[in-house]
Amino acid sequence: MAQDDIAIEEKVTVDVTYPKMFKVIFLNDNVTPMDLVTHILVSVFHHELKTAEELTMEIHNKGQVTVGTYSYEVAEQLSLEATSVARANGSPLKIQVVEE
Repeated sequence: MAQDDIAIEEKVTVDVTYPKMFKVIFLNDNVTPMDLVTHILVSVFHHELKTAEELTMEIHNKGQVTVGTYSYEVAEQLSLEATSVARANGSPLKIQVVEE
């Protein structure tokens, strides 16, 4: 080290906070066709057909089911897309976005 060089020891700490996660919950109703729910789960939420059919039956039998957990922005966007598809098909499907 030359005479004019200064040695600086610096410790940097990084405080990482992960985003809160939100559940997208489908609620059962007596109007929305099960085929439409399955279609939305496949086309909007990108579930495999078998998984979508299983979730649809759970929604029907239990009254509500979490179909995915996402960051707030993604959960909100997916629920808006799904609601839009449901309304375009004349369905009153209800979807909730709830903090985990």
